[in-house]
Amino acid sequence: MRCKAGGYALELDMTERVDVIVLGMGVGGEEVANALAEKRLTVVGIESNLVGGECPYYGCIPTKMMVRADDMLAEGRRIPGFAGDSMVKPDWTPVAQRIRTVATDNWDDRVAVERFERKGGHFVRGAGKLAGAGRVAVNGITYEASRAVVIATGTSPAVPTIAGLDGVKFWTNREAVKVEQLPESLVILGGGAIGVELSQVFARFGVKVSIIEGMNRVLAMEEPEASAVLDEVLRRDGIELYVNARAQSVESHGNAVTVNLQDGRTVTGQQLLVATGRRANLRDIGLETVGLDPSSRLLEPDDHLRVGERLWAIGDVTVSGGFTHIAIYHAGIVMNDILGTPGPGADYRAKPRATFTDPEVGAAGLTEEQARKKGINVRTGLQKASITSRGWIHGPGNDGFIKVVEDADRGVLVGATTVGPRGGDLLGLFELAIKLQIPSDELRHLIYAYPTFYRGSGEAVRMLGPDVHMPLR
Repeated sequence: MRCKAGGYALELDMTERVDVIVLGMGVGGEEVANALAEKRLTVVGIESNLVGGECPYYGCIPTKMMVRADDMLAEGRRIPGFAGDSMVKPDWTPVAQRIRTVATDNWDDRVAVERFERKGGHFVRGAGKLAGAGRVAVNGITYEASRAVVIATGTSPAVPTIAGLDGVKFWTNREAVKVEQLPESLVILGGGAIGVELSQVFARFGVKVSIIEGMNRVLAMEEPEASAVLDEVLRRDGIELYVNARAQSVESHGNAVTVNLQDGRTVTGQQLLVATGRRANLRDIGLETVGLDPSSRLLEPDDHLRVGERLWAIGDVTVSGGFTHIAIYHAGIVMNDILGTPGPGADYRAKPRATFTDPEVGAAGLTEEQARKKGINVRTGLQKASITSRGWIHGPGNDGFIKVVEDADRGVLVGATTVGPRGGDLLGLFELAIKLQIPSDELRHLIYAYPTFYRGSGEAVRMLGPDVHMPLR
């Protein structure tokens, strides 16, 4: 910076030297920044939006509150003929109030900022930009890090290019979470995890819901058996599914929005929700100043998340991101690397994920199709949830199955899918088995508590053979 004083031009140094700069304070960035500040490093955390990112304000936490509410409605409706009589009347008001008061503090991150500052961190509200090796500029100041810069800028809703969409007032997940008055009808673009979760929430609260999905099935990234179960369950909830359908244009008619499909059909609703995925926030953050491609959709770090000299990238901006738990996992690896005590590198063989529909869809490792594409000699085992003793006891709402994918040559699991009332909670055994390459034969001979949902895990493994008729312990 130059200024004049007494007729002379003076150079003012607007560079501040610190140990670590964290660019983006979403769930992963916040984890790194807080941990390193606790280690008494000088840490600058930069964020233009909310500290904590999408998960606590617009994603994991508030949406699972919504899911919990719709699950309670569904359970209440299952009482007749099973445990008595019931009449359930949905009311969105307490759900909206709980999200505001309990989860998001009315979308105020003051508590998170103060938590970081109490640990000794320096928080900067603004849009930071890389400015060369070890340097980040924000609000007219350049911070220079002696030890590390961590890119953790997260993602934003990806909005597709569809004729007329820019002239229509639509929701993303953010507006859906904030809604206080439900629409009478809702059209959802996208049948992935976000789309199917929110479709079930709103349908069970009385909204007429339609899903438009370009692939030939909902939740197309998971096993086709999972898609088939969800297809039936969603239709049972009154949701209209348009699969293998692509939106050609969107138009507004008074209080309604119409989506025109390429095959000539039209889908109309009072509100439109765009749930077509996420886009990494990498544009205009100065990647070119550190030798990275500024047009990159995602960054490809090494197994310790390094993308350059004194430069790391974590979470959703990386090719292996996409989940809160991955961002937190990355944060631990990077923190140790920066402190000079590197541990094992990232291992994604048993990468877990869960979709919180009813039934829940949990998965770890590879799907059958992914395994076959890798040239693995695949063998699968599948057990329906309703056939297990606990599934039979559970009664209504026990849709689902447990499927395991084995490398038959090595006799170890490479993937598993758990669909059912506690689908996501059944993943632990499979994640451990895949990561540690526990022989399938060892899993056959475990003693599974009876009658539990997880006992179905052993039954699915037994279906792999060759001891398919061996009694399960």
